[in-house]
Amino acid sequence: MGATKVSTTVCFIQHRSGSVKRVVGLSVMCLAAFFSASMVQAQGYPVKPVRLVVPYPPGGSADLLGRIVGQKLSESLGQQVIIDNRGGANGAIGADNVAKSPADGYSILLNTSSYTTNAAVQRKLPFDPVNDLAAVGMIAKGPLLIVVHPSMPVKTVRELITLAKSKPDALSYCSSGGGSIQHFATEMFLHATKTAMVHVPYKGMGPAVRDLVGGHVQVLIASFPSAYGQVKVNRLRAIAVTSTERTSFAPELPTVSEAGVPGYLVELWWGLFVPGKSPVAVMMRLNAELKKALEAKDIRGKIAAEGADPAAYSPAEFQKIVTEDIARWRSVADSRGIKAD
Repeated sequence: MGATKVSTTVCFIQHRSGSVKRVVGLSVMCLAAFFSASMVQAQGYPVKPVRLVVPYPPGGSADLLGRIVGQKLSESLGQQVIIDNRGGANGAIGADNVAKSPADGYSILLNTSSYTTNAAVQRKLPFDPVNDLAAVGMIAKGPLLIVVHPSMPVKTVRELITLAKSKPDALSYCSSGGGSIQHFATEMFLHATKTAMVHVPYKGMGPAVRDLVGGHVQVLIASFPSAYGQVKVNRLRAIAVTSTERTSFAPELPTVSEAGVPGYLVELWWGLFVPGKSPVAVMMRLNAELKKALEAKDIRGKIAAEGADPAAYSPAEFQKIVTEDIARWRSVADSRGIKAD
């Protein structure tokens, strides 16, 4: 970035002393210098292995999709993409690690919608969630799934509501951490149904699902990649999806809205981020390779097998979604008293 800063400074000094026409001309030169410097920095990228940080323990949806996409990026970039699981603080530890890494494209973050919900409740994160990390592109999006332990006398949303109302705070629900998308989704469900359950936060979806399967907690709203495998082998029971319409991945399951909670909607996304001051050319290269990966039949098939739909967005489009989601979830957190545990 050093060359970029020098070019910009020189142009500023010349602007102050030149004519209007010269200012315009030099402005164009400055812009060209900026992108030229960016291209120089990105030239030959990557020349060494790339670290893909998944800010959750192995076993959750982010880890599963990270390994699917990471393998494909390794092939297209010509360098190994190494998965680095850094769980804790609902993804904030891993996100902070990437935010403070050199802005050279060799440290990438794969995060979920929980990135925005966590930012909504953690007002003093060690990094700026809007400026210290830059959106590269979305990987996929999909509905969440309401699942319960098979020992529960519950097969529908209405039965869950009835049971929860008959035993306030007797049931417990788990999430990947306080302020996670699962936490928000469940609290929205409890608010809409006027029920109460005890929140048990974990350091990721992997351990949360394991404890649900073990019967230590009773309810979970999770992504398809995290929980549907356990549903198919009857270790968990699915009762509804959180999308506006039924999903092709499990068409037999009703939406929460049609099952008795009108207007309820929560969707999950997964995406890639890099440090905020990363070269534009590096970001565009990563976005292009990600889009190429998402167009491959084998990758689309693997993502679909996990209950998600590939979603290709430009960095600007994805950044807009991230910024708007943070503002939306902050409003929900303030109005409903949702806090990080």
